[in-house]
Amino acid sequence: MTLVSRIAAVALAVTTAQGAWADKLPLGAISNYLNDLKTVDGTFTQINDDGSVDTGNIYIKRPGKMRFEYNAPNTALVVVSANAVYIADSKSNQPPETYPLRRTPLSLILARNVNLGAANMVVGHDFDGTATVVTAQDPEHPEYGNIQMKFTENPVQLRQWVINDDGGGQTTVVLGEVKVGGNLPNRLFNRP
Repeated sequence: MTLVSRIAAVALAVTTAQGAWADKLPLGAISNYLNDLKTVDGTFTQINDDGSVDTGNIYIKRPGKMRFEYNAPNTALVVVSANAVYIADSKSNQPPETYPLRRTPLSLILARNVNLGAANMVVGHDFDGTATVVTAQDPEHPEYGNIQMKFTENPVQLRQWVINDDGGGQTTVVLGEVKVGGNLPNRLFNRP
């Protein structure tokens, strides 16, 4: 069994245990959950477009802040703050790559007020047998790509998302053990 297969099996087992025999969550309940979500501190597994796998720690501070610290051998650091996404590599002598947050699907879950009921934002709302799957895009700029999020219930939790970017690439982030709530220092989200 490959590493990607094992990760998928673990993610399925976690979501199955938490969401078995459930129906899809209403968009209003998911919007409320995201709006109430202030901080997240935990681990993640990322499956990249080329099939490679990275792991690390994730920090989210809503609205507008996120940090991905990758485990070795990956030397990248991704920080979202000040309406921008910064991608830095400690092995590079180059300055961080910078992208406007509004041009990425992450802006949808990091917004100050998430309203999945907005016209043309949600392009998919299903239940896959274990989790509610919501596919959302910027209704004014669908060309920026979309985000497919998986939520379990009792309590409602974001467990995974898939970013389908404007270049046709796909990146999956599976959340591991996470702590919701608490205080995260703003310095975590300083530009690298």
